Amino acid sequence: MPMPSACEPKTGVVLLDTREHTPEHEHAVHLKLAAGIAGLLGCHHVEPDHSPTAADGYYYLPTETLVDPQRQAAIGIHTEHDLFGGVVSHPYMATKAISHPLPANANFPPGWTDAFALQASDALLCGYTVFSKADARRAAELLLRDGPLRLKPVLACAGRGQQVIVALDELEPLLADMDDQALGLWGLVLEEDLSGVETYSVGQVRVAGLTCSYHGTQQLTRDHQGIEVYGGSDLIVVRGDYQALLQLPLEDHLRLAINQAMTYEQAAEQQFPGFIASRRNYDIARGYDAQGHLRSGVLEQSWRLGGASSAELLALQAFAADPALQRVHASTHEVFSTPDLPADATLFYQGNDSELGQLSKFARIREHDHSE
Repeated sequence: MPMPSACEPKTGVVLLDTREHTPEHEHAVHLKLAAGIAGLLGCHHVEPDHSPTAADGYYYLPTETLVDPQRQAAIGIHTEHDLFGGVVSHPYMATKAISHPLPANANFPPGWTDAFALQASDALLCGYTVFSKADARRAAELLLRDGPLRLKPVLACAGRGQQVIVALDELEPLLADMDDQALGLWGLVLEEDLSGVETYSVGQVRVAGLTCSYHGTQQLTRDHQGIEVYGGSDLIVVRGDYQALLQLPLEDHLRLAINQAMTYEQAAEQQFPGFIASRRNYDIARGYDAQGHLRSGVLEQSWRLGGASSAELLALQAFAADPALQRVHASTHEVFSTPDLPADATLFYQGNDSELGQLSKFARIREHDHSE
C-alpha cells in the first residue's frame, strides 16, 4: 500500500489519548487544541466510532510520545504531517533517559545507544542513565565525587519526584521503592545538581505547512495546597525554523540554549531510527555546579502535547491568518482561582477540577511584529 502524500488533505483530527488516566482539566485543553488544529488543517475534530486505520486519512493528536513506528503506521502515522507530537521506536527514547550515557558495563534495554549522548555531549549536563539498581549505585558513587546529584524518575513531569542526594547512603531508601521491571524498561537519571537554576524553553512546531520556532521561560505558581507548580510559559515565537530564531537579537545565554537544543535534536534525528516529530520542545537549565562553575545543558525533550501547546496553537493561528506576520509574543497561564481574564485571553479551561480544585487555563498573543 503506497504511503499517503504529505499534501493530501486530512479527513479529521482525532484526539489519541493513550494514558491510563487523563485529568479532566487536561482533557478539556486537549479537546480545544484538537479543534484549533483541525481549523488549521481545514477539517473538523472527530471522534471515530471504529478503530482508526490508515485508510481513514486522520491527523492525530496523541497525549504522549508514541512508541513503535510500525504500529503507528497501521493507523496512518507515517510522517510528521500525520500528527501533532512524535514517534520513537523504543520506550526509553520518549523520556529524559536519552539525556545521559550509561556507566561502564551497565545493563541496557533493546535499542539503547550511547551514540546519542556522545553526539549531543556539548548540550548535556554531567550525568548517567541507568536501568538497574546496581548501576544506579555505581553511577551515584561516580557523580558524588564532584558534588551533590539529582535523582530524576524519567516518567515524572514538572520536576515531581526528584531528590537531591549528597551522600551515597541517601540513595538506598529511594531505590527500595522502585519497581525493577519498570526501571529496566524506562530507566532512571542521575545528574549533577545545579544551584541558582534558570530554565529556558526552546521549541518548534510544524503544522499545516507552517513552521514556527520559539524561546521562552516557564513560570511557577502555587496550587491550593501552597505547593509551587507549573504556572505557564512565556514565549517569543518566530515564523520559520531555528535559524530564523537565531536572527533575533539574543543574549549569549539564550543563543547558547537554542544551539544546545538544536544539537540535542540533531542527535535524535541521526541516532534514533524511526524518529519523527512535529512538536519539539526542550528544557535547558543554566546554573552553578558544586565548584561554582556556570553550566548549561538540555534537561529533557517533549515530543508530545505540553504546557506550552496552547500558546503554540495561538501563534500558528496568527501566522496562518497573516502571511506578513513574522514574530509574536505568546504565553500560557495556569491560575488556581477564577480571575478576571485579560481582554486578549483565549480560555482553554475554567472550572472546579475534581483533583486540583478551582483552576483557570488560558493563553494570550501579544506584540505582533511584521518586521523582517
